[in-house]
Order: sequence, then structure tokens, then C-alpha cells
Amino acid sequence: MGPDPEGGAPGADREMPQQGADGEGPADEENVLGGQSCAVLHEADRDEEDDDQQVADEGTQGAEHPASVLARGREAPAPRGRNPSPGAVPYGGPGAPPAVPPTTMSGMSPSSAPTREPSVLPAPRDGIAGAAPYGAPQLPVAHALNVNENPYGPSAELAAAIGAAAAEAAVGLNRYPDREALDLRRELGEYLAAESGVPAPPAEAVWAANGSNEVMHQLLLAYGGPGRTALGFTPHYSMYPEYARDTYTEWVTAERGPAPDFALTAEAVTAAIAEHSPSIVVLTSPNNPTGTALDLEVVDAAAAALAPTRGLLVVDEAYAEFRRDGVPSALTLLPAHANLVVTRTMSKAFALAGARLGYLVADPAIVDTVRVVRLPYHLSAVTQAVARTALAHREELLGKVATLRGERDALAEHLSARGHEVAPSDANFILFRSFTDRDAVFEALLARSVLIRAVGPAGWLRVSIGTPEDNAAFRTALEEADPR
Repeated sequence: MGPDPEGGAPGADREMPQQGADGEGPADEENVLGGQSCAVLHEADRDEEDDDQQVADEGTQGAEHPASVLARGREAPAPRGRNPSPGAVPYGGPGAPPAVPPTTMSGMSPSSAPTREPSVLPAPRDGIAGAAPYGAPQLPVAHALNVNENPYGPSAELAAAIGAAAAEAAVGLNRYPDREALDLRRELGEYLAAESGVPAPPAEAVWAANGSNEVMHQLLLAYGGPGRTALGFTPHYSMYPEYARDTYTEWVTAERGPAPDFALTAEAVTAAIAEHSPSIVVLTSPNNPTGTALDLEVVDAAAAALAPTRGLLVVDEAYAEFRRDGVPSALTLLPAHANLVVTRTMSKAFALAGARLGYLVADPAIVDTVRVVRLPYHLSAVTQAVARTALAHREELLGKVATLRGERDALAEHLSARGHEVAPSDANFILFRSFTDRDAVFEALLARSVLIRAVGPAGWLRVSIGTPEDNAAFRTALEEADPR
């Protein structure tokens, strides 16, 4: 068994009974806490997180967006070579044959006991047999601070507006949803223009799916595959190697800088690219689980290093809205790099984790390639209606972001004052080093109805930022669980 990529002992914070693509060790199913194994409670760090276009609507006509220019004179990233990807036509897209419409257990063990001897059941493929499905604990605690959710839900008025939009969509649920979701994609682009100060990406440059997890999965379907390699930097979001596993893409890693900053430099990233010759590089800003934001020179250097081999650079910005003032988004680099993709989600700052809506921005040619591998009608009419209503009320949904930033900074100061090492965070969570065994601290907090995460390098814990009441309860519980 290889070393744990997040620095912990084999079996810490894991759900996969067998070694995974990134060397993750088996879960310790014997360490039981409150009726559930620590493998369940210390789950892999996979917090949450596409759409297409057929004909541009009138709202996307007019001035050309920089994203549609950036491939000019340069080659776009190469999709995988297995037919029919190169030059393939999306289902229902221009040039395709006439479309014929086809006639929580979270945090728990497998849903049922086997009814037959395993020897007579069909054999799963390698990498799947014996693996456990992802499931973050959803426990009845007073203070759930483990999956980086926004603790502030919609107001009653907004909930009613969302309900009305869903009801309107429900009238047409006998029909398939809008396959292209151009209105939603255009409105996502308009939001990004206001949020990051970039020209509004047209609908053709935006892609939406069921959480940024599906967006990433589709990118690896389109640009990964047998004989191709994806590169990440540890400690990283633990779903990345599973996207690679699912798509038969080799997953390799290089180390981020030392604690507590966990920084990445342009030199380190380009050296790793030179060593591994990846088809895909995944950078995360702010990074999960460390909270570290990237300097844009790192993104710029990585994109340039990948360009000669037509490699794809993905910058995962799931927590971007929580970044401190003055920290730029990689969206600003899209006009300069044809091979750059920036992914976002509505699960975090937008307080819409239950709706499952993630999206990306990239050159329209990349969006069209992803359209080839999407499942037909992948984004339901209800999801589209809910997401569009949320975008129309973004002032309310994003209204607590400043409060959460302030709570984050205050909590970081408190932890530092207690003597903890604290990773600088631009996200809605904090990674900090425990004084004692982190599993013991985790269990002691849980006994006090505070649920956090044992994740990252050995000895480190991650706490999501909650309401002031949540954060106060965490401080009190930590004083008792890890006294100074």
C-alpha cells in the first residue's frame, strides 16, 4: 500500500476498502463511534459539487466575447482519441440525425445485505469491486460543520418564489427538459460578469450540470481516458482520483508546499507537468481542504506549459465567492489561454447545495466537446427553474458571504491564539492542526453535537464556517475536547 496522499495514516478519513488510484488506504471498519464506523464519519474529502447549446438565442448575438477568440491561431485541447469523440456531434446537436426521444442514505453502509452468495453475482470491473459509495455523514447533530455548506437558507419569500418556479416547470414534466438550457447558461455568464468583473461569457462558453462533480466527471470523460494522465496536487479534494478511476484516466500527484501555507508555485507546477506529461491538470483555488488561493501566475504558467501538448487546465473555483478582497479569479485569464477551464458551483456561497447545480466557463469548442459525452436531457426542468430563480435573487442568497468571511477570519484568529497551526483560508472553512490525536478530538467534538472533518495531513482537522452560534459552540467544544 502506498502512502496516504493527504498525509494521514492508512485508514484515516477514508471510505474505500481497497487502495484507490491515489494510494488511499482502506477504511478502519472496526473503529466504531456512536454506532457508525469512523470510516463513515471521517469520510473522504468529497464535498459537493453542464449543459449544451444548439442554436444561440438572440441574447447571445452581437459583440464577440474574448472566450470565443482565444482559440484563434492556436489549437484547442485535444479530446480523447477514442471514436467517436474527435469531430463527434452531440446528441440532438446541429448535423445530428433527427432526435428520437427515448421511449440517503448518505453516511451509511451499503443499502441492503446481499441476498445471494457473491460468487454467483456479476463481477464488477477492476477498481469498483469492493469499493464503497461516497457518503458524507448526515447526522442529527446541533452543529453540522463538516461539508462546507452555507448555513443560511433561503427566506420564506424566496422559498415561495422557488416553489412557484418549480410548480410552473412541473406543468410540463411530461416533456423532456430544454436540452440546451441556453437561458440558464446566459444568466450564469451575466452573474460571473458582475461577480468577477469579466466580460459576460456568452451561453456558448458556459456549461451547466448536476453539481460541479458532474462537470468534472464530464471533462475527464471528454479529455481523459485510457492512455491519458490527469495531474493534481496534494492535499486535494478526494473526488478527483475517483473521476479518474471512473474514466480510466491515470491519476498522478505532486505535493503542495509545506504547512501551514500549502502554497503552489509556478516552478513546482511546471516541473510536475514536465515530469508527468499530463493530458489534464487540476488546480483548485481556493483549495480544498486547505483553503489556499492560487496566484494567477501559477495558472498562467500551467496553461502555457500545457499548450504545446494541447493539454487541458481545469481551475476548480467552487469556493471562489469566499475569497478575500483583491484575490482575482482565473476567469480573468480565459482570453489568454485556449486550454483553460474554470469551474464553479451554486452549492456553496449560493446556499443551493440541495439543488445540485455546477457549471464551467471555457472556450466554446471545449463546451461543444463536453456536450458529446453528456447524457441526454441531463439537467432537469425543475433544476433549471430553481437555478434561474436563485440567480434572480442572488443578492439575498449571497448576502451572508461577507458575514461568513468575517466569522472565518475571527475563528482563524481564535485558533491561532490557542496555538494551533492554521492554514490561511479564502474559503468558508479552516484547516487547523490539532494538539492531540485528531480522531480523539473529532470524537469528543461529536459527543458535544459538533460535527467537523478529520481530513488533510496527519493531525489536521477542518471546520466549516457556520452561524455565529455554530462557531461559538465549536469553540466551546474544542476547549473541552482539546484543552490548552
